[in-house]
Amino acid sequence: MIDAWVLNASPLILYARVDRLDIIEQLAPGIIVPLSVLVEVKAGMHKDSTAKDAVNWASRFERSDIPVPPMVERWDLGAGESQVISFCIQGRRWAVLDDRMARRCVSAHGLQMIGSLGMILRAKRLGIIEAARPWVYKLRENGMFVDAELVERSLVAVGEPK
Repeated sequence: MIDAWVLNASPLILYARVDRLDIIEQLAPGIIVPLSVLVEVKAGMHKDSTAKDAVNWASRFERSDIPVPPMVERWDLGAGESQVISFCIQGRRWAVLDDRMARRCVSAHGLQMIGSLGMILRAKRLGIIEAARPWVYKLRENGMFVDAELVERSLVAVGEPK
């Protein structure tokens, strides 16, 4: 049984931009936001007005950074991604991130993960939201980079054909 989701900056920022951080709380059994992730989000506050909302929300779940194991360090990821994965290695946790290389690292270590698209699809399946399509489009408009074909296949899988 998963005890927490460990959030990286991208999903945190995206969900703040669409004003749906509540979805994360409704989905996750627990939430961890490593300090490095908060530092990264704070660094963008001068460019993105919603970053302040993300930081305010995420501060409740802040955890001090932990040592990054050599098996993660070798991947040469950003500080936030490295922390997310390191926290997941320590316990029964899911990595919440969108970065392709970080996702490869998570897979290589046999860890569980979910991304921004996956959270919306899960929210739809669980009845937290009525329709995923409008939220997926809002996330894409606000910076989520995901292949259009993958989006369509995913939406069909949750009962939302084109």
